[in-house]
Amino acid sequence: MARISDTTVNEVKAAADMVELVSARTALRKVGGRYSGRCPFHEERTPSFSVNAADKLYYCFGCGARGDVITFVRETEQLDFNEAVEWLAERFGVKIEHEETSPQAERERERRERLHELLELATRYYERYLWETKTGAPVREYLASRGLGEEVCKEFRLGLSPGGSRLVPKAREKGFTIEEIAATGLANKRGKDYFTFRLMFPLADARGRVLGYSARKLRDDDPLRGKYVNSPEGALFHKSSILYGLHLARRAIAKQERAVIVEGNTDVIAVRQSGLEPVVASMGTALTERQLKELGRLCRRLYLCFDADAAGQEATLRGMELASAQGFDVRVVTLPPGLDPADAAEGFEQRLEQAESYLAYRVRIEIERAPDRQEAFVRVRELLGRFEDSPERQRALRYLADKLDLPKEVQSGLAPRAGQRGSAISTQLLEAGDRRERDALAGVVAHPDLKEMLSELTPEHFDDELHRRVREYLLEEPITPDDDVVGLVAELDARASAAEIDKRTAEQLILRLRERRLQRELAKADGSHLPELQRQLARVREAIREFA
Repeated sequence: MARISDTTVNEVKAAADMVELVSARTALRKVGGRYSGRCPFHEERTPSFSVNAADKLYYCFGCGARGDVITFVRETEQLDFNEAVEWLAERFGVKIEHEETSPQAERERERRERLHELLELATRYYERYLWETKTGAPVREYLASRGLGEEVCKEFRLGLSPGGSRLVPKAREKGFTIEEIAATGLANKRGKDYFTFRLMFPLADARGRVLGYSARKLRDDDPLRGKYVNSPEGALFHKSSILYGLHLARRAIAKQERAVIVEGNTDVIAVRQSGLEPVVASMGTALTERQLKELGRLCRRLYLCFDADAAGQEATLRGMELASAQGFDVRVVTLPPGLDPADAAEGFEQRLEQAESYLAYRVRIEIERAPDRQEAFVRVRELLGRFEDSPERQRALRYLADKLDLPKEVQSGLAPRAGQRGSAISTQLLEAGDRRERDALAGVVAHPDLKEMLSELTPEHFDDELHRRVREYLLEEPITPDDDVVGLVAELDARASAAEIDKRTAEQLILRLRERRLQRELAKADGSHLPELQRQLARVREAIREFA
């Protein structure tokens, strides 16, 4: 992917309205020269979210969320850096320029942009054909019979592909080549429409850009066999990386810190229509590593609700094992046989409250599947051996003992060995020296005219590598700031304001770092350098005393 130029990034930052962006997520009120409100990244009653509108930085004193305007869009919209810059550029009318790349890379970038443009054109065409034509009337009635309202169907951009081959000629009229049309999966090998008279479910990326389709069969004479057929794998569409509905659900997933994963597209639409927003579909298969990676950016708790048939049960098992291995808190929502989430959408929140934990579900399934009592005992014993003691494990033990009628001596043999508990991780506090470095940098963030004084300190005056990089950034030395640098600058900005660090205090903090450095040099200096270091230290201490 071509790199967006630094000039464009700076123009985007300059054009973006930080208060407007944050206000779309949480109410802000002006306090002095800053804005304050409830944090959009975690639930709280007392406002602890601080916004610097001028420098376009934010920091939450509650959860530690921090960054600049690009970080804010990345976190709230769940985009990568380039996507966030593009999102802001589109929002605030900035033309994007890319760094010079090889002609081949530039051609590939332009080609992908044209494919996105073509898929957007096709999606709008399918939407109009469903909602504005007589041919679409029976399909609209079908959706209504499934209890899916027009508003939610339009939110998911459902459409209808016409019979025959109509899309390909229209795309050719718009200047797209047959190679481009085929690359999006819209044309078959004969150059005709790939989807004919099917209910179209657009599949989008995190920014809502259409990458392909899942298409439902509506006629028996459909040349495509499957009831649901996805776009062919291509330049943009990769089934294993897509979660249906994620672009609409990601905000709710991040805020509620949970995701509900169902099997089908209509399940997602029906459950969202019922009022439960953090719901996505796994494209009809078990979860993949790429899908879990996307979810891992948003939350750590997953509710799996697949069909109750054998295939659905296997998909649940494979998905939960992979998710559990990656550290997710996995819960399983079990529905009665023959019922899918779309049929049970109302009151789905209550079903989540009754969900089984990963361990409880696995123990129950192993017992049900075992051919006899002995085999069930062996399977569950092996499973429980992987887990440390916990209330959940104790409940699973009691369930096993009850189902297999185990004697107490056998139950005790399943108890964890002593010392299996993981040691608690203590909270690490910043050391005094670390705090001193941060306070000095915060003073410079609050009072930029102290940069000259900061420039008199070398990187060796700072023990922490991140603090050294922030020093470089504040002095505008050649450095491309990463998330850690930007985030710490945002935090220092907020803390300097909250602590009301004035200029005199900031100067004294910088002098304290010079004092510390000189003391260290004196401790290891030889006789020839000792007098000069002592004179320097005396001058610094005299300057510090002047602030008293």
